[in-house]
Amino acid sequence: MKQSYLIIGFLVGVGLLLFSGCETFFTSPPEQGETFDQPLDGLTRDQQLAFARGDEAFEKRFSFAEGLGPLFNQPACESCHPSDGKSHPRTNLTRFGLNTGTSFDPLLESGGPQLQNRSLPGVPAEVIPAHANAISVRSGPVVFGMGLIESIPDSAILARADPSDSDNDGISGRANFVFAADYITEEPGPYNGKYLGRFGRKAGVAFLTQQVVTAYQQDIGITTEYLPVENPHPQAGILGDDVADPEVSAATVNDVVFYLRTLAPPKRGEQTPYVQRGEQLFGQIGCASCHIPVMRTGTHPTISALSNVDVPLYSDLLLHDMGDELADNFVEGEANGREWRTTPLWGLRLYEQQLGGTAYYLHDGRTSDLREAIRAHGGETAGARDGFLELSESDKEALIAFLRSL
Repeated sequence: MKQSYLIIGFLVGVGLLLFSGCETFFTSPPEQGETFDQPLDGLTRDQQLAFARGDEAFEKRFSFAEGLGPLFNQPACESCHPSDGKSHPRTNLTRFGLNTGTSFDPLLESGGPQLQNRSLPGVPAEVIPAHANAISVRSGPVVFGMGLIESIPDSAILARADPSDSDNDGISGRANFVFAADYITEEPGPYNGKYLGRFGRKAGVAFLTQQVVTAYQQDIGITTEYLPVENPHPQAGILGDDVADPEVSAATVNDVVFYLRTLAPPKRGEQTPYVQRGEQLFGQIGCASCHIPVMRTGTHPTISALSNVDVPLYSDLLLHDMGDELADNFVEGEANGREWRTTPLWGLRLYEQQLGGTAYYLHDGRTSDLREAIRAHGGETAGARDGFLELSESDKEALIAFLRSL
């Protein structure tokens, strides 16, 4: 009996010890602003439910039995946007075409403009045709804050455009005006029938719904009510699978769009004097001419959390000539083979954490060194690049510390 009491006492003691140190054994939710997958503050209950549904659909990994393919790149949205962040280079997408110098052919008959490098068993994957000379390799970008970007008025973006460099500062950012898909609207856009592009590496898409629908079809090989036809195979035409089209409902697409629209950007890191010094240098050498620290949304018709708020994205959402080293020769909308949309810098401080310890920068994830990413800038941004290279070592470190705080 005494031995039993001793055993019971020992177990109770261990239990108390474990309970007293439970923070070691049980994790707590991350703080707001410390991950890429948190919703904006201020959503209603119905909006929170839509966010949750969209989150689930965004994470869904499709199988062949559910309609994956016949051509595809990845089986899920999250495969290219892990934790709603930037992708690893191993999941890069490739676009291709033929640039003659006076015209651009997206090579639709050869499977362009996007290469699908995976396929159903027994179906050959696509290959880049030998005559393609515009090869654009791209990493999946972060997807938080897209609703905020969508809610910035056209006028605020266009006010910063200076296509002829009228102020002679060497920066001639310009807008990419693009057509909208028929399932988005049949109304002609306000800019000679086009709309202001703001999504994608070259701002080649104007509407978030179009971005999602195209990704379903092109990246995953999934048809939707918006786009119910399978992606054609360059050798075999339009192939079917064993799942009736459309494979995803409009309601699910709308939930994913709502999820992306209401993902909150992460908060800034600690603003130490050293970081503040780096921010000053960032402006002084000209980086902030394209990486505009803050823009502001207009009034959103249905989501108050998106209305009239500051957007700390560090981008002007315009196209800029980035020089030879980053050129891809690929034309998208009105963007030429040397132009890229200014990549928003928000969230940089969490890239390493989100990607398992190693960050990957630039549009194709070619480097894990922010200094190398800056050095690769050319064209319009050569002045800012040279300004960075001319800084003292201490000032360079301060500027890098600032970038790592975003």
